[in-house]
Amino acid sequence: MHHLKFAPSWLRFLIIFLLAMGILFRFSNLDGKVFWHDETYASLRISGYTLNEVKQQLFNNRVIGGESFTQFQGANPEKNLNDTIMSLAKQDPRHPPLYYIIARLWLEIFGNSVTAIRSLSACISLLVLPCVYWLCRELFNVPLSVPGVAIALMAISPIHLVYAQEAQEYILWLVTILLSSASLLRAIRLEDELAEERHKPDLFAIWSIYAVSLAISLYTFLWSAFVAVAHGIYVMINAKFQFTETVRTYLLASLVGFLAFMPWITVVIGDFFQFLISADKTTIQSDLIPIFPFLLMQISRIFFDIDLSSENTLGYLIALFFLTLVVYSIYFICRTTNYKIWSFVITLIVVPALPLIWPDLIAGSIRSSTEPYLIPSYLGIQLAVAYLLATQLYNGSVSRRRFWYTIMALVIICGLISSKVSFQAETWWNKGMNYGNPQVAQIINQSNRPLFISDALGNNYGDVFSLSYLLEPKVRFLLVNNQKIPKIPDGFTDVFLLNPSDTWGKTIEKKYKLKTDIVYSDNYYSIWKMVKNRNLRRRNISPNNKLSTNL
Repeated sequence: MHHLKFAPSWLRFLIIFLLAMGILFRFSNLDGKVFWHDETYASLRISGYTLNEVKQQLFNNRVIGGESFTQFQGANPEKNLNDTIMSLAKQDPRHPPLYYIIARLWLEIFGNSVTAIRSLSACISLLVLPCVYWLCRELFNVPLSVPGVAIALMAISPIHLVYAQEAQEYILWLVTILLSSASLLRAIRLEDELAEERHKPDLFAIWSIYAVSLAISLYTFLWSAFVAVAHGIYVMINAKFQFTETVRTYLLASLVGFLAFMPWITVVIGDFFQFLISADKTTIQSDLIPIFPFLLMQISRIFFDIDLSSENTLGYLIALFFLTLVVYSIYFICRTTNYKIWSFVITLIVVPALPLIWPDLIAGSIRSSTEPYLIPSYLGIQLAVAYLLATQLYNGSVSRRRFWYTIMALVIICGLISSKVSFQAETWWNKGMNYGNPQVAQIINQSNRPLFISDALGNNYGDVFSLSYLLEPKVRFLLVNNQKIPKIPDGFTDVFLLNPSDTWGKTIEKKYKLKTDIVYSDNYYSIWKMVKNRNLRRRNISPNNKLSTNL
């Protein structure tokens, strides 16, 4: 890799330009996209309130305005940081508390706006860039070429832009993966270079950094345990499956990291057994997608993403191109580097993804909500592609260099186009069950004095809170518990129902002598409008049909 130690000036300028564009896209239009179901739940946990408290105070058959939701979305004087942690421990221990603690402190300074909470993720995403530089330096042992290309690819990667503007912990998780991985590689390299006693303090310090970064990663996202497994497998491969001093030190550092996480492990185990014996096992709805198209689409989204549907032919053609690039990159890094390099990349790609994918290979489908769990695999793929592109820039053949210049230009153009389309969009594929909120809000906002009715069953809580960010102040909400018959007051020109069951909808029709007709439906929820009895029938439509007309 001697020829990779120095980068030409044009590559340096390109890296700086793409770095600047990546930062610009991360902080542009932060409040433009739908603040969706999972983000409203994150804001609820940050507030310190539990879901039961929200249902008790809001879902009580009274008409309220949109301002009533703000108390439960972010920092507030009624609850403190301890309440934030206890809210997670009681109702959502699968999400460790580190991100929520940081977000609580952040919002106490900058306020509870959508821009404020998403700006935290945008700021954290900037830490990805120096961390990936450190990781590439330790992995490839070159100062700029491969680390520079890796920084450029990650700066304009559409998948990283998605999580850099998401009010959740995923981008922080990526930072912790980079820190723990880089410190592990640094520690192993120092172990290999250990020749004198004076190196031992440095060695102890770097293993301590690994233990701390592993604990931080676990306190950010539980799936970090599988990243730790990948690290363990890599250490064993690096030691040629012998119980060396490096292996013993690694096991000790990992044990310290897991022991530091032990207080939250007990909470998670307690929640698991409570879930087994609980009668209420409501789960969040999620699309089931055939596993191979899902993986093909996710690989493509690392480099190119303009929110094409899974049925779009163009999307598949683009995905096949990037799949070919990724497969060749993995083959190339395995063929041209020693096992200490390629084994790290392969374990990072495969091990954290395998527990997610293997059970679904038998069923043939996977849940669309599992995309964030593949973040370690995205990172490993980008490392392989960065190494391939950086290496081919110095290929001895002029024709081959031109070919790879073209490939690199295509990858960069795809990333820039994707980032531009994404930051201007109102919604995106990761918004899941609230993808159609802009369309629904437009329908409701057209009414003069609309009333929005919902119960607290299923995912309705998150849907109501998510819609409240897009609805105008004139919209009023009537929230009931357990599908009680709402007391609809006079004075509203239009009444809308969220996800009314057949029984509940017919009971409301009978009481008020009105008919309900559907105005919007997708795979996740439906909106019905109460109209005067004109011999209309309640219509059942396909989940894929969307009626955008305000009836």
